[in-house]
Amino acid sequence: MSEPVRTPPGSEPRAATARPRRAVHIALWVLQVLTGLFFIFASAVPKLTASPYALDIFEDMGSGAWLMYTIGVLELAGGIALMVPVLAALAGLCFIGLMIGAFIVQLTYMGGENAATPVILGVIVGLIAWGRWSGLGDLARLVSGRRR
Repeated sequence: MSEPVRTPPGSEPRAATARPRRAVHIALWVLQVLTGLFFIFASAVPKLTASPYALDIFEDMGSGAWLMYTIGVLELAGGIALMVPVLAALAGLCFIGLMIGAFIVQLTYMGGENAATPVILGVIVGLIAWGRWSGLGDLARLVSGRRR
């Protein structure tokens, strides 16, 4: 009778280790696309089209339309950047800053009623930035003109 073949630790077949990475990659892509579309259509478009609700919020803060349009442009650009592989990590990092500002605005000007929304979005974009961290090196190489 022959003995079963034993593989040394760490020498598992490539397919076994590739599956979790592939699943994480696909999950990140789904998260990036859904979050990007949210920022574009649910957040940027109302600001860029000067919806009465958005305009009222910014006027109540005393900033007027200029800040509303500025944030709308940032959200539109960031939403698109979340779906561009080389820009996703940078967009996630930038959105973390924007969500900190949104959280502060929610607490100070809006009574904190929806303060959980920027926190949840901040966690999501933080996960995207973390998951696509290697893209920052690719972006740096692309901008500097260096090859791998």
